[in-house]
Amino acid sequence: MYEIIFQIDIKKYLKKLPKKDVEKIIKTIEALSTEPRPRWIEKLKSRVGYRVRAGNYRIIYTVEDKKLIVFVIDIDDRKDVYK
Repeated sequence: MYEIIFQIDIKKYLKKLPKKDVEKIIKTIEALSTEPRPRWIEKLKSRVGYRVRAGNYRIIYTVEDKKLIVFVIDIDDRKDVYK
């Protein structure tokens, strides 16, 4: 299993979201610990990493296979995450 590491400010951002959305985001992130590159993810072209959808939110992350780490870089609404 991969260890999930969050950027520090992501936890603060999640506290501001509705509970229903946070549950969906957390469930999606937890799934990445067993399969960090599921078939429905997209590799980003504009920056390093991958994108996975969780409802109207996007989770941007990188994977370090040698250390078994998934590093969550950003979580934001789909209209704002790429800015």
